This record gives sequence, C-alpha cells and structure tokens, in this order.
Amino acid sequence: MAKVLMIQGTMSNAGKSLLTAGLCRILKQDGYRVAPFKSQNMALNSYITEEGLEMGRAQVMQAEAAGIRPSVLMNPILLKPTNDIGSQVIVNGEVVGNMSAKEYFAYKRELLPDIRRAFHELEKRADIILVEGAGSPAEINLKENDIVNMGLAEILDAPVLLAGDIDRGGVFAQLLGTLMLLEDHEKARVKGLIINKFRGDPSILDPGIRMLEEKSGVPVVGVIPYMDISVEDEDSLTGRFDQKEEAQIDIAIIRFPRISNFTDFSVFEQIEGVSVRYVGSAAQLHRPDMIILPGSKNTMGDLKWMRQNGLEAAVKKRAGESVIFGVCGGYQMLGRTVSDPYEVEEGGAVRGMELLPVNTELETRKVRTRVEGAFEQVPGIFSGLSGREIKGYEIHMGVSSAEPDCPPLCSLTNVLDGGEKKDGSSGEDIYGTYVHGIFDEGEIASVVVRALARRKGLSMESGLTMDYGAFKESQYDKLADTLRRHLDLDGIYRILNGGNL
Repeated sequence: MAKVLMIQGTMSNAGKSLLTAGLCRILKQDGYRVAPFKSQNMALNSYITEEGLEMGRAQVMQAEAAGIRPSVLMNPILLKPTNDIGSQVIVNGEVVGNMSAKEYFAYKRELLPDIRRAFHELEKRADIILVEGAGSPAEINLKENDIVNMGLAEILDAPVLLAGDIDRGGVFAQLLGTLMLLEDHEKARVKGLIINKFRGDPSILDPGIRMLEEKSGVPVVGVIPYMDISVEDEDSLTGRFDQKEEAQIDIAIIRFPRISNFTDFSVFEQIEGVSVRYVGSAAQLHRPDMIILPGSKNTMGDLKWMRQNGLEAAVKKRAGESVIFGVCGGYQMLGRTVSDPYEVEEGGAVRGMELLPVNTELETRKVRTRVEGAFEQVPGIFSGLSGREIKGYEIHMGVSSAEPDCPPLCSLTNVLDGGEKKDGSSGEDIYGTYVHGIFDEGEIASVVVRALARRKGLSMESGLTMDYGAFKESQYDKLADTLRRHLDLDGIYRILNGGNL
C-alpha cells in the first residue's frame, strides 16, 4: 500500500498542480518512488503516452518532476470541453463520447471503478502517491457524487493539504470559508493549510496566520512565495496569455476559444530576445515575424470565429511578410476545405483559409500516436530544418490530403506499430503539421528563431542553443528548492505517516 497525500485548493489556479509537482520532485530527491494522481482533469492541453493513450498534460509535468514515465493511470478521466456546456469524455485514455455537463454529472459515478483500478495499479509502482484535487472542495452544488475532491479523499482515506491563493486577495476568507462549508468528517481530513503566491515580507502575515490557525484549528504548513518558474501549466487560467510586449523576434499565436496544446510553443519562451504573444483579435496581431495557428478542439468553430472577428483576413494579409505555421487544427484551417460528414464537430463543410493546397475530412476515429522522424527538404525561410530529426505525438480527428504539387513537411514513423507516412505540407513560408511538440527536439526552435532573425538583418547566434529537457529539469529542481525553504516538510512527512502536526 502506497502512502497518500492529497493537495486541494480553495479555487482553480490556487497552485495545486505546481505544489504537487514540487512535492513530487522533493520526494524523488529524498529517495522515494512517487507518482502523481488526478482522478478527473478538465483541460484542452493533453498528451499521448507511449501506449497511444490520452491524458492531461498537468500530470505529465508532475510525472516528469517525479522522474517517471507518464501513464494514463495518473489521470484516468480527462474532460476536453467542446463548447460552453459540453465536453469530450476520455476514460483510461480512450474516447467514450461527447456529453453535456448535465449528462456527465449523472454518469460520473459509473467511473468510480475505473478510478479505483487506476489508483491501485499506480500503487504497485509507488511508495507515495500525491493526489491533486480539482477546483474547490467547497463547490456545494457539485459535492453530491464527488469523485475528485473530498469524495475521492474519502475513498482513498487520504489526508489533505488545503492551499489558498493570496495573490488574488482574500486568502483568509478563502481558507476559512472552504473549511466552513465542509462536513465535519471532511474537515477532519484537512491536516494543514498553505498560503500560496505571497509577495513581500512574510512576517507581516504572522498575526493573520495566528488568527487563521485559532479559528480553523488547522496549522499553516507553509507560506510559499510567488515563484518565477517556467513549467507547463493548466490551460484554463494560464498566465501565458497575458504577454503583450514585443521583442526582437515576435511570435504571435492565435488564441482560439478552444485552443489546445499551446505547450507546443513553450520552448520559444525560453529563448532570449523572443516574445510569444497570444492574440485574440485583429487589432492585437500587429506585424509579427511568425504567426502560429495552434491546435483546436473545434477546428470548424474556431475557424468561423477567426472569420467573424477579422483575424483570418489579418493573418492572410500578413502572408508573404510573416511566416505562418499551423499545428494540428491550425494546419487543417490553413487548407482549402474542412468537411465534417459524420458531424464530429458541426457537420457540413467550411472553406479553409486557402493558404495551403490541402483538404481535410473530419472522421469519427481519433488518431492517437507517438511519432518520430525527420523534416523533408523544407522550402523557404526554414530550409535549415531540412533533414533534422523530430519527435512528438499526434492527437486529432480527421485526415488531411495535400494536392500532388504540395511537398510534405516531414517523414514519420509511428512508434506504436512502425508504420511510415508523410506528414504536413509546406509552401513558401507557410507550413503545417499534425505533430505536437515538433519544436522541442534538439535545436529546432533555435533554427527557427535564427532564420527569423536573419530575415530582419539581426544576429542572434549566441545563447540560442538549448536543451529544453535539461531546462525543464532545472525548473523542477528550482521549484523543489523553493518549497523546501518555505514548507514544514517534517510536518508533512508526519502527516504522510498517519500523524498530525
């Protein structure tokens, strides 16, 4: 039996994912086999495992921090919103179907055996499992049949650390209000409180902490400073979308309403002199060096959104001056048509942006696979990518067919079955691919930035070579070092061992 500790929060974006990742790294450093677990995740940033199964990227990030291979056991249920009231439901890495919020609320208790099975399988691989909650345990309208917060803590008999976000203000009300709305047996599970994202002198908090502990009867196990850590975050409330300043090399990413897998572009954020901006209107586009159309959970709907708000016209106007690169759903949009004969999204057909001679048909089968291969002979500004090795994964509904005179972007091998194929399309400074993570391998991001700089007459040769994997490792270590300084780890170990502070 693995020891269990659960991290819950007073709200979304209280820092649960990051705290879980940091504790995963600390426990790994201390010699334990540790694994993350989140029974139900709602996110459009997803990942394909080596087995071809789909899971949320937050648990992938936490697995990396723990130094283990990501497994769908860590996230047995993934909800991918398709609109404001419905989601694609993925169980054990496989699509079950689309459900409205009301349908899923009535259905989710049927998934308890899947949650239990995934957790018990994970127990065989770990000494300690760190469980992350979702949203808040005090969402009283959702407490019935809860499978992700206190309901899960009861099932797993897990002690709980409750984190509040002081950066948004009202952290004492957050923590006390959450505890007040818990049942007595639920409150008894809360063994420690964490004040997260603090800026300033922590001694100023001392009177408030004493009063918080007196009123709650629960000790504060840490005041965590606001951290400048670059790791892959949840997509719902990311701060990445707030970047507005433009650097020497400016990359603009279209912020679709259903944007997915924007972690594909995190590598560019680590290169000095490069700005990565997420734009949601034609007025925000300006004159970027590269425009990226990212993945989308609703290709047809997001293409129509671009058309209606003027972004499509603005992007097409920049063709020939800005490099345009589409990934997954963004690649589908760059083509001539997107048809949906099986009503996977909206049914019917829609005209594409007509920047690549490609036609896409959405299919009911979801492609989920890891791939590796190399760029073909790449035309235009990114010719320096030719022959460079790539690794990544595909996750999409639909098949895109290029016309004969349109060269593919890369040659790929399916890691699961060894099958070979051509992927993507390339034109004169317009490129498209289905491969997520295509910029992460080796020096690919550096080659891209170097080419954009040369076009502007800039020299950006120094500081471009980077090992993105090593960079992420350094961030997990930095996260762990910060938590070691500001958490009562001795007390947390006592909680893990069944005691109290």
